[in-house]
Amino acid sequence: MRVINSVQNSLIKDILKLQDKSRERRKKGLFIIEGKRELSLALKGGYVIENLLIDPTVNTLENISDYAISSKNVIEVSKEVYQKIAYRDSTEGVMAIVKTKNFDLGSLQLKTKNPLVLVLEGIEKPGNIGAMLRTADAANLDAVFIADPKTDLYNPNIIRSSIGCIFTNEIAVGSSEEICKYLQEKNINIYSATLQNSNKYDKNDYTEPTALVVGTEATGLTDIWRDNATQNINIPMQGEIDSMNVSVAAAILTFEAKRQREFK
Repeated sequence: MRVINSVQNSLIKDILKLQDKSRERRKKGLFIIEGKRELSLALKGGYVIENLLIDPTVNTLENISDYAISSKNVIEVSKEVYQKIAYRDSTEGVMAIVKTKNFDLGSLQLKTKNPLVLVLEGIEKPGNIGAMLRTADAANLDAVFIADPKTDLYNPNIIRSSIGCIFTNEIAVGSSEEICKYLQEKNINIYSATLQNSNKYDKNDYTEPTALVVGTEATGLTDIWRDNATQNINIPMQGEIDSMNVSVAAAILTFEAKRQREFK
């Protein structure tokens, strides 16, 4: 087993670049996962581990076979090195360099013939994206579409805030125009969360193929989603403000649709 004790090691420097720079992740087709749970979910999702790094003072890694990797690709690092490259405070002394996947629309496989999907347009904050991926997993949605992304999905903050749900969801990335066209071709009804020309969210029928579309809190959805919606919808505000956190709004809409489908 290879052993690394220096933070100046070239592989350690590469890992830090993969943690910090989306350009580096795209260029090399690699990203970093920390923690047993996240790695387990990634393996279930078909991701391939290139190298596994462990801090032996925390993790003895008794079952290497659990990670579908040869022992020659396992690297033991010192506690100092692990603390240098770990993005989180507590990751059980295990992390991996993992190969990225293709999120193109053409690769997407919808789970059912009556899909319920979530569309996120132009969401900037990784924490919000992660929270919505958790909601999608909790509701067992057919897919999540990321329209006009502002960050790459392998951002460490998305992986952390999604607690690995980036690996459990069917995900596709594209422009708003591409995704809207895809939904229309699949005869999926589009319900766009916006104040303009909208009705109350629970007044609509989501038991047929449905896409719930949410945008940024600052600017909302672009015209393509407002103009091509089957119906624009809103969540009435009863306080002083006129909007709520996008991840909260997405959860409300998602579970209203799930409620209706349970009683169909």
